[in-house]
Amino acid sequence: MEHRHLGRSGLKISEIIYGNWLTHASQVEDERARACVRAALDSGISTFDTADTYANTAAEVVLGEALKGERRESLEIFTKVYFPTGPKGHNDTGLSRKHIRESIDASLQRLQTDYVDLYQAHRYDYATPLEETMQAFADVVHSGKALYIGVSEWNADQLRAGHQLARELGIQLISNQPQYSMLWRVIEERVVPTSRELGISQIVWSPIAQGILTGKYKPGAEAPEGSRARDEKGGADMIKRFLDDPVLEAVQGLEPIAEDLGLSMAQLAVAWVLSNDNVAGAIIGASRPEQVTENVKAAGITLDADVKARIDEVLGDIPETDAAKTVSPAQRLA
Repeated sequence: MEHRHLGRSGLKISEIIYGNWLTHASQVEDERARACVRAALDSGISTFDTADTYANTAAEVVLGEALKGERRESLEIFTKVYFPTGPKGHNDTGLSRKHIRESIDASLQRLQTDYVDLYQAHRYDYATPLEETMQAFADVVHSGKALYIGVSEWNADQLRAGHQLARELGIQLISNQPQYSMLWRVIEERVVPTSRELGISQIVWSPIAQGILTGKYKPGAEAPEGSRARDEKGGADMIKRFLDDPVLEAVQGLEPIAEDLGLSMAQLAVAWVLSNDNVAGAIIGASRPEQVTENVKAAGITLDADVKARIDEVLGDIPETDAAKTVSPAQRLA
């Protein structure tokens, strides 16, 4: 397993990160979830990403149980705050000082740890002054409950404003967690250049485009049994944007490239996002331990310019590149 620095900090993380969105306490039973975490640890993954909102807090509980007994100093544990939790009352969401203070304590209890390595704003909160949010994050760091601060799906202007406030408050905003894959490239025009300037890394989610880039979804065919496209708990909604035949046909064209490199389609997809020098890590999820074992083989693979040019030629104008689609909700969710 290769490790990379996260942003302009001394913290190193595994370039393959295990995430439990849409799996733990949702798609996957607890015993199998623990087996997936065990496979991640055995494969050299040291970094684990979750959020309080995943399965309405239950995913943090499962991850905490799965990591219990591991040497804490050898792990990097990330979680997030913003989306509704608990009974979803009027203060159970957003990035207010109240919600952040209450959420960090609850997350630490569920994760069975004294601190998280990275505490992330899961989205930008237009309903709370940014100064309030960053002051609350600074208090979390200064109290020792988090070592660093990150965000998720913030645009370039939001990153710049948050980074400046963080510096003034004596803390480090070192990461952004956007969606990024061969098919979804909206961060490349503005977010990535701004992040390079500021010393912020990307921790990317959905590098396999919800499974589309595995090649298992065929044009004109029904989605396979047991696949995410058939999961009505949330997976189907997320993947449907990619289920058009032109997209699926283009993806099939990637198979010869993967074969030439001796890679699976999923490994090629993960290696592609890791080839971006602003990406510190790619988050993979899994419903079976063998998925972890296979996808982690993308670590350390270098794709040369010719390979990336072939990928671009095959996909043509299919990838989404509109920078305006790097957005957070327009208002706080109730």
